Amino acid sequence: MWKHISYPNVFSSPLSLPEKIKMSLRKQTPSDFLKQIIGRPVVVKLNSGVDYRGVLACLDGYMNIALEQTEEYVNGQLKNKYGDAFIRGNNVLYISTQKRRM
Repeated sequence: MWKHISYPNVFSSPLSLPEKIKMSLRKQTPSDFLKQIIGRPVVVKLNSGVDYRGVLACLDGYMNIALEQTEEYVNGQLKNKYGDAFIRGNNVLYISTQKRRM
């Protein structure tokens, strides 16, 4: 028997509650994650150890990344501000979200 669980917009979709619960428990793919963070602040870590922080403008299947409001950090220290920047995907170690700048 199902316990009562409150989810927003339960009745606005043709899916039943058990189907919605299954969908909410489904793991997110890296592609889903990347689509969700376009337009948000990110940290891009390169294989060299340098970090670039900025707003993710776009990216492609090769992990080529375009950032806006870009800042370069070396050993945690701000080294340069670029505005718009393009990072070639083969240099990217990872990309992660960052809290919004104040």
